[in-house]
Amino acid sequence: MPLQEPCKVPAIRDPSNSPVNAPPLPGTDVLVIEDDAILRDLVTDWLEAAGYRVRKAADCSRGISELQREVPALIISDMFMPGACGVEAIRQLKQQHPGIGLIAVSGHFRSGQGLSPEGALAAGADRALAKPVRRAELLQAVAELLGRAGR
Repeated sequence: MPLQEPCKVPAIRDPSNSPVNAPPLPGTDVLVIEDDAILRDLVTDWLEAAGYRVRKAADCSRGISELQREVPALIISDMFMPGACGVEAIRQLKQQHPGIGLIAVSGHFRSGQGLSPEGALAAGADRALAKPVRRAELLQAVAELLGRAGR
């Protein structure tokens, strides 16, 4: 059986996701670094439907390559993936690119094991969101960091 493209669900119009499928605005480029393909594609769909230009990477080393190719306005990154991720990666990113917004995402934030949201924020993340990430919460954080809140 030939491989098929992943199912794409059309965006739904609601106050946290308006205008739907709008063309990207300048300064709205986002890099999503996430090793879970389903979550990476879901977050990408949410952001694109809200008018952001999105690039994605499956791990930290690919994320670094994307960052070197073109610096985004914002990075959304899982904190626990293969490669140099977590607190040290946040510190390095913020040191090398202090103007980049960074949202740290982790399923471990609520577990009490490993990195805490406070640790991610102390390292330089602008926001720390626990998985499972809710669409409205993520889009609000992105809008605030990119100066689009309330638009």
